[in-house]
Amino acid sequence: MNRYIDENGKSFEENAMIKARTVAGAAKEAIVLADDSGLEVDALGGAPGVYSARYAGEHGNDQKNNALLLKNLQAVPAQQRTARFVSSVCCVFPDGRQLTVRGACEGTIAFEPRGGGGFGYDPLFLVGGKTFGELTAQEKDRVSHRGNALRKLAQELPAYLETGKDHL
Repeated sequence: MNRYIDENGKSFEENAMIKARTVAGAAKEAIVLADDSGLEVDALGGAPGVYSARYAGEHGNDQKNNALLLKNLQAVPAQQRTARFVSSVCCVFPDGRQLTVRGACEGTIAFEPRGGGGFGYDPLFLVGGKTFGELTAQEKDRVSHRGNALRKLAQELPAYLETGKDHL
């Protein structure tokens, strides 16, 4: 199996499904869980969105991605810097059924990086007066997009398994 999966979906849900189905195809009898996540900034029309990890052109270069985000928001006042982290989680079962959920965390974008924790856009994403980069792991988990998505998955999974119906 190719080590890299081409995330060519137009949404977080599509990319999570692509990853989960690709691994499920190789793993055969396993239950596979995959996530796709990123940052949506309202003043930028939802960008960087599904391109969050490669926003500045180089995949995974947090420093360049954050610098470009700040540059693109340079003239945007604080009250218009609303954003959200989004995580879509797709669970694929050996029989081909799937369950996909979405979690989000609403916040704003700071004017400069703060905090040394986390990764990606964490030093710029403000929630409750602190950036994700300033939160402890426990504080971040309580409000994070991934935590919200996984809690939603845990909540929906029993009913899904009972009915056996696919849904996004």
